Amino acid sequence: MNKVSFEQIVSLCKIRGFIFQGSEIYGGLANTWDYGPLGSRLKNNLKDAWRKKFIQERSNSYELDSAILMHPRVWEASGHVESFSDPLIDCKKCKIRSRADNLIENAGLSGNSLGNDEMFELIKSNGIKCPSCGECDFTEIREFNLMFETYRGTTNDKKSIVYLRPENAQGEYINFANVQRSMRCKLPFGIGQIGKAFRNEITPGNFTFRTIEFEQMEYQTFCKKGFDTELYDYFKKYGMNFFEEIGIPKTLLRFHDHEKLAHYAKAACDIEFLFPFGWGEINGTHNRTDYDLSRHQQYSKKSMEYLDSETNEKFIPYIIESTYGVDRIFLALICSAYAEEEVNGDTRKILKLNHKIAPYKAAILPLSKNLSSKAYEIYKDLSRMCMCDYDEAGSIGKRYRRQDEIGTPLCVTYDFDSETDGKMTIRQRDSMIQERIDISELKNYMSNYLKR
Repeated sequence: MNKVSFEQIVSLCKIRGFIFQGSEIYGGLANTWDYGPLGSRLKNNLKDAWRKKFIQERSNSYELDSAILMHPRVWEASGHVESFSDPLIDCKKCKIRSRADNLIENAGLSGNSLGNDEMFELIKSNGIKCPSCGECDFTEIREFNLMFETYRGTTNDKKSIVYLRPENAQGEYINFANVQRSMRCKLPFGIGQIGKAFRNEITPGNFTFRTIEFEQMEYQTFCKKGFDTELYDYFKKYGMNFFEEIGIPKTLLRFHDHEKLAHYAKAACDIEFLFPFGWGEINGTHNRTDYDLSRHQQYSKKSMEYLDSETNEKFIPYIIESTYGVDRIFLALICSAYAEEEVNGDTRKILKLNHKIAPYKAAILPLSKNLSSKAYEIYKDLSRMCMCDYDEAGSIGKRYRRQDEIGTPLCVTYDFDSETDGKMTIRQRDSMIQERIDISELKNYMSNYLKR
């Protein structure tokens, strides 16, 4: 892996218009981030690649866009109201609040299977210190619910409470019957969704890895019991294949099976990426059994059963969930693509992004501003095919470096010879190899390149 620090990544993202601090002109709001012009394009390209892989290329797959605000009973049925919480502990000296399990993990110990009392004793007996002041004097561990509450209507009372969704999945579960009926689906079939979720994290951090507002790409496969294990194994591999297709090296990825399972889960596995801070989850695949649909049937009193037309059998389907964090994958893409190379005594910063993901596919560069008119015509024409940049400021070498740093795969230069020979020079980002092609062949060249 490239020796890259978060400081380098954060600097690149701000300077080149990928990610800005949220509410920066007011001093910022902790752990909120705004995606700039290049960040928005890269993020949309990532979502489009996921949509193509999980919806377009799969039969019996359907996309949903469910509401962020749902009936409060949804979150009672899902278990979030009762148990969606973090074990928090306060330092008595500096008053800093931390997650108890994170303190234990950062000390090189494991608290995965421990209750709150056991974690507290482990912290005390091992003298684990506050990360802020270095003291080991903590309050007892308390559970803190992670859901954001708001109010619907004109009165702020308990009857008016609604929640910002902490995950997208419940929107797919409560619409299972609607999608199945309207699309005449037969098992197995999938429902996918891309959307925002919100968690009142006490200890967010590591840039965009853990934030209070984030975006998920979730895919739920509904199947008959007995086919669930096969589908679970299939989607683990399918996720790994997706990451490789968008340009994340397999050497920076690993599977991590859960040792401690949620009470409803039959199996669970993460795909982790090696970030500068260590391994971090960017995907989760879970065999959720029939728990979710059974709970919604119980709480809503509406049937979630599927009728098998061939056997006349009625049953509640099992669910295989495959969920992807947009912001975390975005960060993984930047971290894995960033490199610094020595070229003729100078340092070249480069983002070796896959062309499917890169914000711009090509940059049109007139060698001189005197050539801008014709070069700009070519830029406008090529922009009908793909996202392009146009840059006429500075020397051609500096413009190449700017495009390298934002990950543009191809630079197309219109020079003085182009006026007479009708050709342009195409430079490839990674190899820096240049070739001359006819201007009339540029669109075909780009079309073939983008199909790779």
